[in-house]
Order: sequence, then C-alpha cells, then structure tokens
Amino acid sequence: MELFDLTALELGAKIKKHEIGVVEATRACLDRIGEQEKTVHAFITVTPELALARAEAVQRGIDDGTYTGPLAGVPMAIKDLISTKGVATTCASRMLEHYVPVFDATVTKKLEAAGAVCLGKTNMDEFAMGSTTESSYFGVTRNPWNPDRVPGGSSGGSAAAVAAREVFYALGSDTGGSIRQPASFCGVTGIKPTYGTVSRYGLLAYASSLDQIGPLTIDALDAAAVTRTIMGRDEMDATSVDVPLPGMPAGDDLTGLRVGVPEDYFGKGLASDVCARVMDAAKQLEALGATLVPVRMPILDYAIPAYYILACAEASSNLSRYDGVKYGYRPEHFEDLHDLYLTARSEGFGAEVKRRIMLGAFALSSGYYDAYYNKALRVKALMKQGFDRCFEQADLLITPAAPTTAYALGAHTDDPIQMYLGDIYTVSVNMAGLPGMVVPCGFDGEGLPVGAQLIGPAFGEGILFRAAHAYQLHTAFHRRFPGRKED
Repeated sequence: MELFDLTALELGAKIKKHEIGVVEATRACLDRIGEQEKTVHAFITVTPELALARAEAVQRGIDDGTYTGPLAGVPMAIKDLISTKGVATTCASRMLEHYVPVFDATVTKKLEAAGAVCLGKTNMDEFAMGSTTESSYFGVTRNPWNPDRVPGGSSGGSAAAVAAREVFYALGSDTGGSIRQPASFCGVTGIKPTYGTVSRYGLLAYASSLDQIGPLTIDALDAAAVTRTIMGRDEMDATSVDVPLPGMPAGDDLTGLRVGVPEDYFGKGLASDVCARVMDAAKQLEALGATLVPVRMPILDYAIPAYYILACAEASSNLSRYDGVKYGYRPEHFEDLHDLYLTARSEGFGAEVKRRIMLGAFALSSGYYDAYYNKALRVKALMKQGFDRCFEQADLLITPAAPTTAYALGAHTDDPIQMYLGDIYTVSVNMAGLPGMVVPCGFDGEGLPVGAQLIGPAFGEGILFRAAHAYQLHTAFHRRFPGRKED
C-alpha cells in the first residue's frame, strides 16, 4: 500500500512503528502539494521550512515518548481563518492580506500538543462567505475530480487538499454547511460538531452563534480521532461546553439504530443521481441492521431565508471591527476618519462580503429589526423543535448534503441567490446547533462525488461516527481519490 492510500490513523500507526518517518511523510506531502497546486490551488500559504522543522521535532517527541497519540506526525492543514501564531491568517481577504497573528487558536494548540505537523493554510471563500471558494482574494480553488468544477465552500481549500491527498486531514469551519457541502463535492468525510463542543477561540468570526470548527478527513475513524482531539471546554470561549468525548467507532452492527429519512429533503430540486446515491446509502445502513423511519421536517422551506437574515446580521456586527484603524487593510490616501472607514472597507472587502454586510445592516436597522431579524429568530426556534420531534422517532437522520454535485466554476457568480439555495440541506443543522456529518456515498453520471449527510441530536457525535464507520466498512467510496491507480 502506497503512502497516499493510507488514512491519517493508518499513517499514524506506521509512524509509531517506525515504518515511516515523520520527515519522510512530510516531504512526500510537500512534494505532492508542489505537483497538485498548479491545478488545484487548495492553499493560500504553504510553510515548508516550518513544516520540516516541526516534523523533526515531532519525530524526536515520538521517539522519547512525548507524543503518544494516534495522529502524532501526520501532515495536515488549517483553514485560513483559524489563528496560527507567526503564520499569516488572511480569511482569503485583502483586508487581512498581511495579518500575522501573535497567538494560536485553541484548536491549533490542541493539535500541536497531539503532535500534528501543519503544512500551511488552506484557501476559502472570503471571510467564509460563499459556497464555492471563488470569492477568495487569492484566486479560486478547483475541484480535484474535475478542475472545471468548484470544490464547494467556504472550506473548499481544506476539502480539496484532502481529496487531492496533499494532506491527510484538514480543519475547516462550518456556519451553514461550509464543511459538509465541500466534503460532498470533493468526496471526503467531514463533520460539523455540536455547537460549543469545539472552542471557537482564535476563529475569525463570521456568525458567532452558527460558526463551528470541524475536520475534513478521509474516513469516519479519522474524523472521530481529530474531533476527539479538538473537543472540550475552553475558558477562552464562554460558549464552549464540557461533555464526554465520543468513543471511537468499532464494528458494523447497527441493530436497533433508527435512521430517519425526512421526506421533505427528497423533493423538488434534488438531482436524481444525488437522490439515488443517498437512498443507496440509507439501504446499506438498513442492511447492517438499522431501521429506516420516515419523518417530517416541514419547516425546512423557511431555513434559507431565516439563515441568511441571521448570518448576515451577525456578519455586519462582527466585521465592523475592520475599519482601517486598528489592523487590517489601510488605504494610502484618505481625507478624514470617515473617508478612512469608507475607503478601507470598500477596497478591503470583496463583493460577496459587502453584499452580506449590507443585508445584515438592513435586517438590523430601525423599522426592520422586528420584521426580519426577530422573525428569523422565531424560525430558528421552530427549526430546533422540528428536529426534536424527528429525534423522538429516530436516532439520526440521513439526507443529501447538497441538491447537486459540484457545478461549473462561474456558474453562480452572477446569481448569488442560486448559490444560497444550494445550502438548503445544511443550514438548518447550524441553526439548531446539531452535529452533521457527510460521508462519500458514490458518484454521479459525470464521475463527480456524492455525499450523504448524517444528522444527530445534540452531542450525538458518537452515533454519527458509529453509523458512518459501519457504512464505510462495506463501501470504498472514501478510499477513492483523483489519480488513484485503480481508478
């Protein structure tokens, strides 16, 4: 088995047995990045010198017993809105093009303590606002399965880096599907944990009540291992919670597991190939002992408008700090303080970010707050109640992750509404604060990956890992990647 056929845990095991050296694995990934980036452009910043120095230090730590975890020495990457001390964190924006943090995010510290070797920062939609990774100031990322297609977003760089096997796992963030949709488009495994289970300290905020950090990985076991590593209460994040870590999944017996199939997710607008592959995945779970249960989620129709009102309102508040005064982009010429604000934000932000700031400011403005923002909050509460009713009948839900497979680059550039509508199956999970996970479940007629979304109750990550691992023991979609020999 070649190096890039391994999962993160399999590589970690070989490193621990001294069958592969950390420096050797790191060099191999850096070489692959050099080859793949000419087409894919999954990274904004690659740090070869830092990575190799870190690899040598981790190898020493493994040898002397400092690093004993299963992911020690495994090369990985971090989305470029998670703070990394001494390494640029740009949010893919001109506004933060030269910003170098003086502190690490909590998740960065936790991975470092586990012996991770970070190779760089991945591309994304500017300030995580988008579903295609086309709004990046540093250029588009392309889908490794077809370079004329988008990788999804906003964590498209992280998903593409894992799909292209440039790294063995990567961190992303998910505000309305930004881990799960690119995982589906790129044929990798991705999870958005329950809100609060992973600290957001050091995550540059888009919508604080919806944002959540999570991993994009090769399989469910890797996802479980990385999630367990980064979970936990953090005194630096008042919204974080202390809950028991989910166990590592084992075995394929799903007897007694009730899998809800929400009929509202399988209606108009869903591509036939996507529907067929997701239902195939549901039948595979049933073959492993699970019981399929039909459920209803009629409030789904209101998910998109409510989500975009809430997310844009929070974005308009969070991004008000970027004013050209304290840090970030500062124009060379301005007449007074007001002109400084206006010019810095006009030149520093891209079109999509400015669009969402304006939408949010409008929703929060006098005379419209009750008409829009308060109504959206009520829909959010109803969304949570709708999921609660579903989980009275089922232990987890299975749905599509996106209505289609990866679409062409530029297809939605002039029609952002269509891009927003593509989030229909994912945004409700963020509004309810639930865990959602995507597993590769096949390919469409054009050879593009399809992902099935598993949704669990709050703090139900263990249930998702169990079902996903059982499914992947009987399928090999997660093992496939572009250019693999048997493909």
